[in-house]
Amino acid sequence: MNKELLPKSHFHFIGVGGIGMSALAMGLLKQGSSVSGSDLIKNNETNQLEHLGAVIFNSQVKQNIEFVISKFNNKFINFVVSSAIKLENEEFSYCRKQNLTIKHRSEILAMLMQSYTSLAVAGSHGKTSTSTFLSTLLELCTHNSSSITGGIIPIYNSNCHLENTKFLVAEVDESDGTINRYKSDIGIINNIDFDHCDHFSDLGQVLCSFKDFASNSKKLLLNYDCEISRNNFYSDSRWSNTSSKNVAYAIIPTDINKSYTIGKYYENGNFISNLNIPIPGLHNLSNITASIAAARMIGIDFIEIKKNIKYLKLPKKRFEFRGQIDERNIYDDYAHHPNEIKATIKLGRLFIQDNLNNQVKKSRLVVIFQPHRYSRVKQFASEFAEELSKADVIYVTDIYGAGEGNEDKINSKIITDLIYKNNKNVSCINNYHEITNHFYELTQKGDLILNMGAGDCHNFWSILNKKLVS
Repeated sequence: MNKELLPKSHFHFIGVGGIGMSALAMGLLKQGSSVSGSDLIKNNETNQLEHLGAVIFNSQVKQNIEFVISKFNNKFINFVVSSAIKLENEEFSYCRKQNLTIKHRSEILAMLMQSYTSLAVAGSHGKTSTSTFLSTLLELCTHNSSSITGGIIPIYNSNCHLENTKFLVAEVDESDGTINRYKSDIGIINNIDFDHCDHFSDLGQVLCSFKDFASNSKKLLLNYDCEISRNNFYSDSRWSNTSSKNVAYAIIPTDINKSYTIGKYYENGNFISNLNIPIPGLHNLSNITASIAAARMIGIDFIEIKKNIKYLKLPKKRFEFRGQIDERNIYDDYAHHPNEIKATIKLGRLFIQDNLNNQVKKSRLVVIFQPHRYSRVKQFASEFAEELSKADVIYVTDIYGAGEGNEDKINSKIITDLIYKNNKNVSCINNYHEITNHFYELTQKGDLILNMGAGDCHNFWSILNKKLVS
């Protein structure tokens, strides 16, 4: 679809409240299209869309579709779905029966990207953080950049900032195989891992998806520290955090604590400058190195980048401090894959170590984990157990199914039984209301509580506040 046709088009999003779908809906509104959408849950994103003029339904019934067709009969109407929308969804089913124009969310994002110099951020882990860091740098260094991501970017306080700019940072998703639809000026591959076992049967299939993405990128930026990326792709533009040799861009860390990371920055093996980065964690350093590399690839002066690094912030739900209750510090993190959990627990340990160094009484690392998808638990139960057992105390809640069926009767006990072999301080807890009801029995003063997962676990803080603080 041509960008000039957007004001003559209407888009109806089935499942508009999702972080990725709402970003697209917001972007289309800003480009002059009319937008409607449906979702069973009201959230900040649906409220914001309504405020911007979108028609929002709190149900998903065929009458919504009939209303949209009658109200916007002077426009070309597109009905937009993501892979999360099941065939039996009443709106989706009705659209198919009526032979209406149905678009996948990836088609809409791919269309929007065509109008910009696009920097597409891909990879199994760290996409949202990298998109956030890159968006922040481009905004501050060029004042000529837009962004569509799967997370809330602090500098915009939104998952979408779409204006008539030169550059667009787009977070692109490989989970359903639609990554082959995106054509970008710079394609960034953070790392490659086996995940999304509801769609992919093995690592080979995941690799094929990323190879399609790479071939659609005019320039490719690769993480040389990721063995799978290094062995399966080639590009002159590579970054590393372990060596300045054989790569175009490197930051070698010299000091990491819970407040910042200090490192030496290199280009093509030549030392350029020391950098003081206000974000802790080696995994975050990799994402920041990728962002700096991408900014340099489009010609941004390094002096400008260095000047603005101090403004970098993590997106929401990435080791996000939610608050303190009776000397217990609570953090939210989106980690839902074993390798993400590994990195997040490592960062939690860094915080606890810093507290010890500063003479604060000994803290425990308490992890509350909500597994995400039965297929992922089935595939990675041993890996989940291995990484989670590194916490001092572990509580595993019921699995967040994300719409998946559970024919194999998978449950959280699979993980906790495996953890118990290495760490006896583990329990299954049904849900976050149960944790709240027994909060003072399950935790103690000085605890650093890490609440991890990709489902509705991030409601924990508000549940806790309602019960314990009010």
